[in-house]
Amino acid sequence: MSTGLIIAIVVIVLILIALLVMLPRMRAKAEERKAAKELESRRERVATENREAAGTRATEAERAEQEAVLAQQKAKAERAEAERLESEAQMHERGLADDQLIDDHERDRFGGVAGRTNDDVDTDGRTDTAVAGGERPAARQAGGADAEGGANSEYQQGRVDEATERERR
Repeated sequence: MSTGLIIAIVVIVLILIALLVMLPRMRAKAEERKAAKELESRRERVATENREAAGTRATEAERAEQEAVLAQQKAKAERAEAERLESEAQMHERGLADDQLIDDHERDRFGGVAGRTNDDVDTDGRTDTAVAGGERPAARQAGGADAEGGANSEYQQGRVDEATERERR
């Protein structure tokens, strides 16, 4: 055998030994790259799912906020309506809205009692004669101030004017 052939055999054997030693390392690195690629794919998939879920939740949250605003506006409207009705009830209790209860053809029938309040009745339960005659007490007519010292409202002044006009007839 020739020296060249021996050297070639030795080189081939060394290469085969190197491959046998390196092959498991190369397989491990290939599996590591494959695992890293699969993990990266899973990360992207989960991140996409989370972004989609976040978008859905954000949309639902925005819708809920809009519904809350609408509910708050509805509550304000209901509160305002309740306050309006309470004001009307107080006006009716004080006799300041009798004109809403009496039709035009009934004005004469209720003329002596319309607009009377508890202030118009004496402590003994008798009606104040000025009120029974269709006038407001002088304390309320004079100077445009009512018995409590506050200014008459336009409504109250109108009532006083109506009573005065009725007396002239």
